[in-house]
This record gives sequence, structure tokens and C-alpha cells, in this order.
Amino acid sequence: MGSDHFYLEEAPAHQVRVDGFWLDRFAVTNAQFQAFVESTGYVTVAERPLDPKQYPGVPRKLLVPGSLVFRPPSQPVELSDYSQWWSYIPGANWRHPEGPRSTLTGCLDHPVVHVSYEDAEAYANWTQKALPTEAEWEFAARGGLDRAIFPWGNQFAPEGKMMANTWQGEFPHTNLALDGYIDRAPVGAFAPNAYGLYDMVGNVWEWTCDWYTSKHPENAAKPCCIPVNPKGGASTQSYDPDTPRIKIPRKVLKGGSYLCAPNYCLRYRPAARSAQAIDTATCHIGFRCIQRPANPSRSNSFEANKAF
Repeated sequence: MGSDHFYLEEAPAHQVRVDGFWLDRFAVTNAQFQAFVESTGYVTVAERPLDPKQYPGVPRKLLVPGSLVFRPPSQPVELSDYSQWWSYIPGANWRHPEGPRSTLTGCLDHPVVHVSYEDAEAYANWTQKALPTEAEWEFAARGGLDRAIFPWGNQFAPEGKMMANTWQGEFPHTNLALDGYIDRAPVGAFAPNAYGLYDMVGNVWEWTCDWYTSKHPENAAKPCCIPVNPKGGASTQSYDPDTPRIKIPRKVLKGGSYLCAPNYCLRYRPAARSAQAIDTATCHIGFRCIQRPANPSRSNSFEANKAF
């Protein structure tokens, strides 16, 4: 699990053990989430009014139901300023992924987006499943390949074949769409990994149930201390140090998305990870569910070998 060769938050590479589980072959789709909403009357976080007390310093005009939508600039911009391509759009939500005038027409087989952690957890509970831990998710994404960079091996596009929905070109202004998609793709549009799981990297980021830490525990890399079913850090350690006044905990996202590019976010890899505030939804975050045996046998545990 993890990597010592890319971003600091992925280190150190280390071994973990996880009990057996079943993971959804696909990310949850718009059609599936729609069935959940129609059955339960659930209202997502992006569709609810915001509490000013939770967002000190944020202008009240921005505290209206909505979500973050990617808007590509027309020319190169400074990559340290994400406001050049992210916009908070009132009325954007899972039903209207690009804003209030957009619909799900023709996109019911696309992964649902604009779902916060609470929304994903509510859906998982409805299906009597759960959200995976980071270790479970990463083990599944690797598809049995030891130390490979991608779920399919070490070459990004073997023999020129695109294996995932990512960004080709200079982010955020030029997407060459060599993989056939400018934004989200239908689930299952690319080949599965060796475990039969689709879109484990690219397309949309996926929620896990682990609280985010800035890196993996150092003692996890010691041979004497192989963690069993690790579950991340504490919620109080997951706050964003860049916004000390806003105490909103963050979960671990895995898998990268269609907005990940080599020049900005080379995170369409099993080891890659990112932090996301639990109240925040965007146009490139979705999820899939896990089902664990009621009485897992430790003798049937899988061992995730030391990652690349």
C-alpha cells in the first residue's frame, strides 16, 4: 500500500492486511442514485441551505445550495490558483451536474457526482452495504499486481491503448480527449482490472471511510507492525491546515478523475490519495460500495504486498 515515488502523502510504502470483502464492480450511477432518492425522499447536501456558523468569513451570498463545477479557462493559468477553473454554481447538484440548466438526459449510466460523504454513506446504508476503507479500496484497485503503478501495469497506455478516463493535454485549458471523453464517461467504458472492477482510476474520485492524514503512519513500514484492517487517523487530525478557522474534517478520496493530468495531478493510480471535506461535493467525485462478511475469517485475509 502507498508509494515512495510520487506525492508525499502516499508515503511510506508499506504492507497491510485486510479481511476478504466484495466491492461493487462499478461506481454508483445516476440511475441507481435516482432510485435511492425516489425510494427515500433523500435530499443531498448540495441541495440544502448552508449554515453560516459553519463557514465563518464566507460571504452570505455564497451560502446557497450548490456545488463546485469545473470551468476550463481559455488559456494557460497559474496552477496554484484553483479558482481559475473551479466555480461554486448555485443549483448544481447530482440532478444538474453542470448547473441548474443541465440534466441527466443520456447520462443515467454515468457515475453520480456532486455527492458529499454524508450522501454516499446514506446510499450505502440504504443498500445495506458500506463505504470501503482506503486499504480495502487500494487492495481492490491493484487487481493483484504487486508494486505496479496502474491497475493494469506500469505503462500508462500500453500499445497506445487508453485504459482510463483522464486528462490528456495541458491542464486546465487543453484536453485532447484521446481517451474519447471530455468529461465523465459511462461506467464500464474501459477494461476492468484483473479482479473484474471497472474505473478504479480515472473518471471520478471515490469516497472512502478513512479520515485523512498527511501521510501513512511511519511505523506502518516496519516489518513488526503490519496493520490489520487499518482505518486511517482521527477526525480531529484531518482538518485543513490552510483554513484553521473552518473545522470541517476530511476523508480520503481515491482513484483520481477525468480532470487528473500529468502536469497537475498524476493521481490516477491505486496508491494516490487526496483529502476532501465531508461537506463538499464536486462534479468529479463519486463512490462505490463494499460488502464485508458478517464473520470474516482471518485465515482468509488478503495480504497487500509492499507497493511500488
